[in-house]
Amino acid sequence: MEKNNQSQKIAHFHDKNYKKLLLIPLILFLFSLIYMISFYNIHGDFIYRDISLTGGTSITVYSPISTDNLMQSVGDQLGEVSTREIYDLVTGKKQAVIIETTSDADTARTVLEAYLGYELTPDNSSFEFTGSTLSQSFYRQLLFAIIAAFIFMALVVFLIFKNFVPSIAVILSAFADIFMTLVVVDILGIKMSTAGIVAFLMLIGYSVDTDILLTNRLLKGGEGSVNSKILKSFKTGITMTLTSFAAILVSLLVVRSFSPILSQIFTILVIGLLFDILNTWITNVSLLKWYVERKK
Repeated sequence: MEKNNQSQKIAHFHDKNYKKLLLIPLILFLFSLIYMISFYNIHGDFIYRDISLTGGTSITVYSPISTDNLMQSVGDQLGEVSTREIYDLVTGKKQAVIIETTSDADTARTVLEAYLGYELTPDNSSFEFTGSTLSQSFYRQLLFAIIAAFIFMALVVFLIFKNFVPSIAVILSAFADIFMTLVVVDILGIKMSTAGIVAFLMLIGYSVDTDILLTNRLLKGGEGSVNSKILKSFKTGITMTLTSFAAILVSLLVVRSFSPILSQIFTILVIGLLFDILNTWITNVSLLKWYVERKK
């Protein structure tokens, strides 16, 4: 009895305020839009790119050298440069340092050998060089892949529901997930690699699964009130999302010290899933409920 009363209070509150709740994602989206416009005007791009997308040299030195001292000593000689440290998963000891620079491999090798005082060989280091032309081409292809995937996702949604407003609600929620996640990635100063672009491709799938579940149950869920259908969808959907979130968060905590690539993927997915909760259970729910109430 008490549980029913609590559900009725929640339903009554939602009936009165679901349109007002739309202000939360709307304000966040407007902030994200303003920030992204400003970011693009300053940087000429929508993301910070690492050398896999701009071109340059990546050097892994298998020695626990100090990155602070390294940056102070050779930073000016290597142009744009960044470092990452790799630690042993079991002992927590620093195992290697990754130096990424826009300089060519020969210049980077000469400068680093002078700083370290010994020759860099395949036994104590590894070098990877990516040309700027190849990186730019690869970057454009990845962007095309994301746009194509989003368009095909939108087409599938329209084919499933054959109704403009519910389909647009799903697509808007998915777009907001991706866009807001991209803004947070920029705010955190994360340099996007090819792995990060792939993470956004994965995020498209994560963004629409609960939206499709909600929309399908609300429009085709048979008998029952709108609020009861929303509640049932919420119980299933939030369980799906939180399960994925927990698994990805644990994976992030495990790999962050020794795998920069996996760390970036999991970081983007964690941020995206948080926005997915917001946009599914506020944005999409409110738009669908508004649509169903008007249809009645």
